[in-house]
This record gives sequence, structure tokens and C-alpha cells, in this order.
Amino acid sequence: MTDAAPKPRRTKAEQREETLALILDAAEALFAEHGYYGVTLKDVAKKVGVSSTLMHYHFNGKESLFDAVWARGAPRSVDARLEAMRAYAAKAGDHPTVEGALRAFLDTDFDLNMASGSSGRYMGILGAQANSAPGWGADKMEYFNPTVLVLVGLLKKALPECEEARIFWGYHFVSGALTHAMARTGRIDRLSNGLCSSEDFESIKQYMATFMAAGFEAICRLPDAGPA
Repeated sequence: MTDAAPKPRRTKAEQREETLALILDAAEALFAEHGYYGVTLKDVAKKVGVSSTLMHYHFNGKESLFDAVWARGAPRSVDARLEAMRAYAAKAGDHPTVEGALRAFLDTDFDLNMASGSSGRYMGILGAQANSAPGWGADKMEYFNPTVLVLVGLLKKALPECEEARIFWGYHFVSGALTHAMARTGRIDRLSNGLCSSEDFESIKQYMATFMAAGFEAICRLPDAGPA
């Protein structure tokens, strides 16, 4: 029996990439758990087991680290949603439905979140934080603007007689419900005495698009209120 061949030594570039990945993983978790203002570079260094000096070598400060977490995590959702909505648009042609467009947008995010383990969970929580944070939150949510505008385009085609402003208001409500679900606060668990769970993404996925589609159609039927 021959001895196993020794593993090749990692290059410095590989070691650097591994360290950066560990730092971003730790930062993602800490920012999700404690919010942007509740985390320091020292906290992240301690969680990873590296020196604060190394943290400052890789990142100019906490804002730089926070930006790097978003730059790594947000494109996963953006790319998956764009692919799903483009596929739906090609299939629907000139006849998309409100619910069909919403399912391409919402269900894809829920599926990705469930399949991505802790990272998907943490980025979902960060998205919820950003969607309710004036200032920096709006900046970070810009990552998702390309997907939102594709959705709006599909909804306009599905609801050609609806005022454009109402489409955007409808999305505003969808965005709030989606990020609240992603936050997994546990509130519905208590309100329902355990009948429902904020962790039950399969049920959320089953109901949300149908519920929101009815809302879009209802507000588009409302009479024009006229000048205030």
C-alpha cells in the first residue's frame, strides 16, 4: 500500500481568497444578527480568528467591508431573478399574467433563500434591514433595481389599462411584504399560537404571489380620485 500523495501547498493568492471568504462569511452573519451599527471590524476579526491589522489590510473600514458583503451576496438574487423573469417573459409572450410575473420574481427568491443555507438567510435579513433603513438602505437596494424594473415591465404588459403610478405602488407593497418575510421575525408564530411559522417559506411561496396579484388588480380597478 502506497502512502497518499501530499496535498499541494496553497498559493498565496489561494490563501488570500480563502481568508477573504471567511471574513465575508463572518461579517455577513454579524451584520444580519446585529445590524450595521452593532458590528465593528474587531468583532469580525474575533469571529474569524484573525488580527485587526489583517482586517484593516483588506478593508479600509467597516463601510468598505459592508459594501463587500453586499457586492458578493446581492448578485446571487439578482441573477437568479433576471433569469427566471426572462424565461417567463419568453414563455408568456404578449400575454403575461400578474400572478405569473410575480411568481417569477418572488418564488425564485424564496427558492434561492431556502437552497442557500445560512448565507441565503443572512442576505435575506440584510435585505429586510436595508428596505426599512433611510439613507444607506436605499443605496443598497439599488442592487435590485434591474430586477424590479423587469417585473414592472411585465406588470405593465399584464395590466395595460392601469396607471403606471399604481403599478409602482403595488410593487412598493410587494417589496415590504417580501422583505418582512425574509426577516423571519417569528411574529406570525406568536400571533397564530404556532399555527403559522415565519420559517415556512413553502407556505409563504404558495400564498404571496396569489395574494399580491389580487391586490394589483384591485388597485388598478379603483376609480381615479382626482385632485386632492
